[in-house]
Amino acid sequence: MSIEIARDSEVPGGEEILTAEALAFVEELHLRFDSRRRQLLDARAERRERIAHGETLDFLPETAETRAAHWLVPPPPPALADRRVEITGPASPAKMAINALNSGARVWLADLEDASSPTWANVVASVRNLRDAASGTLAYTSPEGKAYALRDDIRRPTVVTRPRGWHLPEKHVLIDGERGSGSLVDFGLHFFHTARQLLDNGDGPFYYLPKLEGRLEARLWNDVFVYAQEALDLPLGTIRATVLIETIPAAFEMDEILWELREHVSGLNAGRWDYLFSIIKVFRDAGPEFIVPDRADVQMTAPFMRAYTELLVQTCHRRGAVAMGGMAAFVPNRADPEATAVAFEKVRADKTREANDGFDGSWVAHPDLVPVCREVFDSVLGDRPNQLDRQRPEVDVSAAELLDVASTGGAVTEAGLRTNLSVGVAYTAAWLAGSGAVALHSLMEDAATAEISRSQVWQHLRHGVVLADTRRTMTPELVREVFDEEVAKLRAETTPERFAAYTEPAARLVAELCLADEYVDFLTLPAYELLE
Repeated sequence: MSIEIARDSEVPGGEEILTAEALAFVEELHLRFDSRRRQLLDARAERRERIAHGETLDFLPETAETRAAHWLVPPPPPALADRRVEITGPASPAKMAINALNSGARVWLADLEDASSPTWANVVASVRNLRDAASGTLAYTSPEGKAYALRDDIRRPTVVTRPRGWHLPEKHVLIDGERGSGSLVDFGLHFFHTARQLLDNGDGPFYYLPKLEGRLEARLWNDVFVYAQEALDLPLGTIRATVLIETIPAAFEMDEILWELREHVSGLNAGRWDYLFSIIKVFRDAGPEFIVPDRADVQMTAPFMRAYTELLVQTCHRRGAVAMGGMAAFVPNRADPEATAVAFEKVRADKTREANDGFDGSWVAHPDLVPVCREVFDSVLGDRPNQLDRQRPEVDVSAAELLDVASTGGAVTEAGLRTNLSVGVAYTAAWLAGSGAVALHSLMEDAATAEISRSQVWQHLRHGVVLADTRRTMTPELVREVFDEEVAKLRAETTPERFAAYTEPAARLVAELCLADEYVDFLTLPAYELLE
């Protein structure tokens, strides 16, 4: 095999990160594991096809013994024992990485996935920033001369890096002329450049694993970890992973995922927005009982979301793994005190629910929210690092409860349609411009919420839903009419140059996906073809 970087792919820092040794490591990962990755993606598609023809999801009879047996994952390493507040955000640009590391959070989820636009410059810069963060040398000076540096008067967060999901390619890395795997490129470059330093620091290497759909995908990651540690002569179990349970198939295999990763796992996370996206995607044509109302009407107290989070906490604590709460989308606006007060109140309520349910910590998307989340979990945890001792034996979640979308309540409205179309286009435009996490209307939007937006339009259109507030029926003509009106508003809010460069292609793409006869699994796949 031969690995090469595609032509015209020179980016700042490339000479430091894309070394011959690092690329050889990535190439070996591809040689050993990429064919299995592709097979697992095919298996996803085959299962989804069976669901389209009437099959449903349930706990697996062939793994009943694994679920029933008594076993534990290893205790969390000291750096991951207390995770009461985690801040999430991209690892590039450097200023945002430094702000996260100076935030006072216990953990920083350094995101190369949903909160990151995978331009080649961002991919390389993310690895370089994380390498420099590991050595304590990360710094940045803005064009205006403002200096950003790591604070040395606080405990900096433990870094947990999230590579891209199994489904995403990396077009700038070619192996025998074929695109590499975004997940293996991200993991390989990061692990090669940081693993030994992080181990020496006592801070890793640690990873968040996104969008797994079952135990066999977890097994593949485990095999990648085993090989990577052997190749760099690091002890087995050096790597610790937290798995995002953010697909509905994975919700039925939480025990099995922990089992497959057991020497390398530390916990599970309730990735609520991708989870909602997954339910819409998997059951998009399964009947009106799976129609999801406006996103604003889907609370974490909805029966199917409640079942999911209760099962996650119980499963984790039964196995000695930490249970991490999800992202409250509300973010403060320093220019709008009233909006900030509302955001604080909503985030506090969300984190209070999680802490009282037994979660060991949770996510925030902004440094100003770190104290809010910390205060809530401090009040429940006190001096304890976590609440693994809270076993939740009273929880008994059935397959029917996990799939009970029909009891959600709420409505599908034209106001919700407008929000979905506006957010879908505005976020995609920002993503094409290189930003993967964007505050829109006091909410932090990332790829997951954009996926919900366009998927809801497709689902509601497919079922000819009658909109509750206007009594209009969802038709292609109505979607086009509302779409044009919302895009006109976006045009008025941006410069002609930016509209032409990013909003216009984003609008074309989102319209195509919403109105297509065949559903496209991920918005980011066709959008990626428009990225530099």
